[in-house]
Amino acid sequence: QICVVFSEELKCWCRAVIKSIMYCTDHYQTECFLVDYAKYIFVKPKDIRVAMEVFMQIPYRAKKCRLYRTKPVTLRVDFCEDTAKIVPAKRWDSAATRYFQNLLK
Repeated sequence: QICVVFSEELKCWCRAVIKSIMYCTDHYQTECFLVDYAKYIFVKPKDIRVAMEVFMQIPYRAKKCRLYRTKPVTLRVDFCEDTAKIVPAKRWDSAATRYFQNLLK
């Protein structure tokens, strides 16, 4: 279900899909995926609203997608042998993600 959440970082209300709810030390936090910004954020339950139908008819600006057969890699540096190799990784690191985003721009 799509709802509307307030993003402190963007300083605006955004459409989002709720992914999970977690209990922190003294309050709940909700993990949401912003459908117009393709970002995951955490919001407090007080910053979540039901979306109006007119607001939901606007097409999403971002879509979740996958790149077929694209595997993450990382740079492994061996200081003893003074070499560097690109090797497969288990997950995308932040540098690879930024590099890929710059390629898309």
